[in-house]
Amino acid sequence: MINRVVSGKEIKGLAKLLSESNKIVITCHVSPDGDAVGSSLGLYHLLVDLGKDVKIVTPDAPPQSLKFLNSWNEIVSYARYTDFGNKLLDSADLIFCLDYNALYRVDRMSEALRKSSARKVMIDHHLQPEYFCDVTISYPNMSSTCELLFRVLCELGLYEEISSVSAECIYAGMMTDTGNFSYNSNDPNIYIIISELLKKGINKDKIYQLAMNTKSADAIRLNGYAVSEKMQIFPESKAALITLTREELEKYNYQKGDTEGLVNMPLSDPDVVWSCYMREEEGYIKISARSKGHFAVNQICELYFGGGGHRNAAGGEFRGTLDEAIVTFKNILAQKE
Repeated sequence: MINRVVSGKEIKGLAKLLSESNKIVITCHVSPDGDAVGSSLGLYHLLVDLGKDVKIVTPDAPPQSLKFLNSWNEIVSYARYTDFGNKLLDSADLIFCLDYNALYRVDRMSEALRKSSARKVMIDHHLQPEYFCDVTISYPNMSSTCELLFRVLCELGLYEEISSVSAECIYAGMMTDTGNFSYNSNDPNIYIIISELLKKGINKDKIYQLAMNTKSADAIRLNGYAVSEKMQIFPESKAALITLTREELEKYNYQKGDTEGLVNMPLSDPDVVWSCYMREEEGYIKISARSKGHFAVNQICELYFGGGGHRNAAGGEFRGTLDEAIVTFKNILAQKE
């Protein structure tokens, strides 16, 4: 039996909102990762099974690497279908805010979300949540939002309603947000949850193969190029940096998710303690950081890149050019020496 962590007040508040709502929209952060997509689809399937009218609206398109998850193609990209996204947000009774702690994390969708009269529920595991929701379920000690979502559903008395399809999505999010349970995953309760998901009929080996060990030929070449040509090692700081421009990404026909796991590769070097990957996006630089041991990359991402996360796995965004982001990174190294 997993330990209870979510307060009774939060569960009662959420239960009341669910009972009073039928038109529900699920949202997650910009550049959604496995945890964001997994929690969104996991909740989506459960609510649909309960007879609710449910839509998922993400700030931009979800990664192709998660296309194997059931109903991935039902996700509405706000960047592509802005008018439709606005209509869904405006007409919703209830909006779930999954895997993000602040309105700016939904990028261009933030104003429409703020203006919506729908009641809102946050379920998230990042530090320092903004209190813009009617119910805020924020537990930064959780390994992933998917872990927290599973706990919330159980405490709502909905364990029996979790289908194998919903369980698959939840497991995918837990697995990807912990690097296949290689970091932020020492809590024994995580493995109790995994056993419960296995009882639902998921094939965890297949999910791993599809989510973390399946890449196109272009993606394999892109990752090879990134390591052989763009990886920089800073021995004095025990750090590594990989950067990719839009031009480089487009040369290899980049699809979202193609560089998943790239930031971890420099950590194979025993002399590298932390690694940073910078990817040039439209209007900002996406930052991913990973580390070993007690080196806290979440503090770096929070201080310098408007983000956060866990001690060994974090991310953020840099508003500026890639060259400026690299300068910031090198300034961080200078301060750490």
